[in-house]
Amino acid sequence: MSTAVSTAASTGVSTAVKTTPYGTGSGLLVEPVEGGSLADIDPKALRGLLAEAGFLLLRGFTPSDMDSFTALVQATSTSTTLDPARDFYSEVAQKVDAGFAEVGLHTENGNSPFRAHVAWFFCEKAASSGSQTTVCDGYRVWDALSDGAREAFAAQDIVYSRYVGEQQWRAMAHHLLGKTKPAEDIKVEELLALASQLPGTEIQAEADGGIRYAFCTPAAGTTIFGERRSFANSILGPSFNYEKPTITFADGTELSEQLLAEVESVTARITENLEWQDGDAAVIDNTRVMHGRRAITDPNRTIYNALSYIEATAA
Repeated sequence: MSTAVSTAASTGVSTAVKTTPYGTGSGLLVEPVEGGSLADIDPKALRGLLAEAGFLLLRGFTPSDMDSFTALVQATSTSTTLDPARDFYSEVAQKVDAGFAEVGLHTENGNSPFRAHVAWFFCEKAASSGSQTTVCDGYRVWDALSDGAREAFAAQDIVYSRYVGEQQWRAMAHHLLGKTKPAEDIKVEELLALASQLPGTEIQAEADGGIRYAFCTPAAGTTIFGERRSFANSILGPSFNYEKPTITFADGTELSEQLLAEVESVTARITENLEWQDGDAAVIDNTRVMHGRRAITDPNRTIYNALSYIEATAA
């Protein structure tokens, strides 16, 4: 067990926290020593713990509510982003709503050019059974893959391509443009201008107002905190609110069944559960750690998420 003192500079409140290992990898459970709000956690200290652990489960902070969760996200981040298919419940938080089936491992927005640095979760009401969020450290996955699999994924990037409806791309562009103009007034050329700043991205306007994009990216790339290769992607991920993407290697060849089977086997061995309690919050390095969900067995479970960007050197 280690103890660190964190200070929220904006309020002058000092919150001592204790960290203990969570799960079988480097994840950490972070708890207050003598009380304190989520909003009182020092952002710099939090980023330092995240760089070390890959994911953090914050438990026992009082108050631990939507306001304190939102304040922590905003204090730690340079900006926030979103899933355009979800509704907002605070300035940064959206309700997690992806049906009741199990959700495969993925990084948030990882199959698009707008992947966030950090994925945040706030548990307002924990499930009475099952329904856990899953996490899988891409560092551990890369190390556990066979030499042949690592060679295949290191040799060339992968490409995600799919159609996105007009309402959804407009919602995303509205947020990325700082909400400076109504979504319905945004022209597709403005989205193309945003995408032109992102290497490996091609967007084509469709006649019905939607767009079709192709995004080329490593299956195992570097992270926001360092150069170590991490297998963190959305190859196994869901498409609950969207058309299922086509995923190939950069040369157009398909990922073989054998290769996908190895990825599924290795990630299954390394995947861990976040066992939620009311008021918990989780912070996940979205460039390193994939997450998913066990099947929902308690529909009253209520969890919100936020997506944000942080300073690359702010470890």
